[in-house]
Amino acid sequence: MSNPRVLATQPPYRGLWIAAAVLVLWATSLLWLLHYPLDFRDPLVYLFVLVQTHLYTGLFITAHDAMHGVVSPRHPRLNRAVGWLCAGLFAFNSYPRLFRKHHEHHRYAVSDRDPDYHEGGFWAWYLSFLRQYITGWQILLMALTFNLLKLVVPTENLIVFWMVPAVLSTFQLFYFGTYVPHRGEHAADDPHKARSQSLNHVWAFLSCYFFGYHHEHHAHPYLPWWRLPQAREQALTSHR
Repeated sequence: MSNPRVLATQPPYRGLWIAAAVLVLWATSLLWLLHYPLDFRDPLVYLFVLVQTHLYTGLFITAHDAMHGVVSPRHPRLNRAVGWLCAGLFAFNSYPRLFRKHHEHHRYAVSDRDPDYHEGGFWAWYLSFLRQYITGWQILLMALTFNLLKLVVPTENLIVFWMVPAVLSTFQLFYFGTYVPHRGEHAADDPHKARSQSLNHVWAFLSCYFFGYHHEHHAHPYLPWWRLPQAREQALTSHR
């Protein structure tokens, strides 16, 4: 088996192009949907909510990759700027706060020092997860932005295409990126206390940008999200 770090080699600006694509798709889709003729009898409305939810998740995943320095590895300031931008666009999240807590999660996975871990059931864990990352300033800024935007955008569109996808995205990120990989018992010799889903690249992308391959992410945090399928394939090959 080759050194897994070989997977980390990539054309110098590929990470930036992929981050830009996520940002442009999210912004373009949102701007269009905020003026979409809203009719709840229209099945496309529900499809668009799901698409926008997935793009919100992409914003967070891009910010997450910036935390690992892999959006623009050769340009740390640009990498950090992308992280700040994507975190801020996702409900005014604080990039420094996310950065600190996420690295604590990697360092102390599935322990009482892991900010992403909770010993309760799904809902108790989810609420604990939200408490770790939502601040009063975020709520205040979201309320202010909502009240400003509704002066120029229909209120229903704001709720359906701006607010609801952001909330649904937190479920997507939590369920596929935290709860499923880290719940239950783990092998005593696994320092990452993480498991991966079965090999299915289509479902892995649709569910959470390949973060269902979660053990591979913890084992190789220097890999961007779009390189995780290769790492998963490599891990399965090595165990045959």
